[in-house]
Amino acid sequence: MLSPPPSGDAHPYLRAATAGVRHHTRALKHPPQPEPADRAHLDVLHAHLTELHRLLDQLAEATRPPRPGAGRHLATAQTQLWQATAEIHAAFHLLPPAAGDTVCRPDRLPEGPPVLTICQRHLAAGHIVRRKTTPADLSRSHTTACAR
Repeated sequence: MLSPPPSGDAHPYLRAATAGVRHHTRALKHPPQPEPADRAHLDVLHAHLTELHRLLDQLAEATRPPRPGAGRHLATAQTQLWQATAEIHAAFHLLPPAAGDTVCRPDRLPEGPPVLTICQRHLAAGHIVRRKTTPADLSRSHTTACAR
């Protein structure tokens, strides 16, 4: 059985993920001419955002009963993250496929990775969104003020 991390090292996996994103962002700045996003890049980014969405869902559910105000803010963050995830998914389908990738055909099911993978992931995350939000929640602009 694993022992809990020392208090100074709380949430080491989240810190490692944050460091990975930070490193990736810095690495993108170094080429003389930055490369535009490709499907593989957006697929990985979509996977990252989808997992963050699931994490926020769990945190909002656990926080809401004892701290309703904080829970509402976490739920708002979850909704906004879903909107970002949906935009990444839409951008993925607007990019040209790499050599060997399946061409997007909206009139039928995708035939294989990465198109099938991102669409399946997006549909699965969409079930959480439809269960917990309304169309009005998704269309309104959210503003949060510091409530100290």
